[in-house]
Amino acid sequence: MKLNKPKYSLYKNGMYAVDGFIDIIKNESSFKLQLLGLLGFGIFAWSLPISFGYASILFISLFLPVLAEIANSAIERVVDLVTSEYHILAKQAKDAGAAMVLLSLIITFLIWVFTLLTAFDMV
Repeated sequence: MKLNKPKYSLYKNGMYAVDGFIDIIKNESSFKLQLLGLLGFGIFAWSLPISFGYASILFISLFLPVLAEIANSAIERVVDLVTSEYHILAKQAKDAGAAMVLLSLIITFLIWVFTLLTAFDMV
């Protein structure tokens, strides 16, 4: 059985990634919110009176929820492809994806708390 996999090309694979990114932006409201949060908190992080290193940590941590949301969208789409009927495994897969997003938000929050406490010599 041949897999549905075209011949490798750096350009084509890059374009697949761009197509996926554009599709998620167009069709996923949660992803749009994640990007808005990245933009808003990113501007905030770079405007704080802290060193470049601390601002970089804050900014880079904002990509965790964005990446988790991309993975969650992929999980949801695969589940929707497989079945349109209710199935406990489909629910569990989607719930696991949502849990990944939630944990990424919690981790990002903790990174911000500890980084800011350290940056402002509060610990």
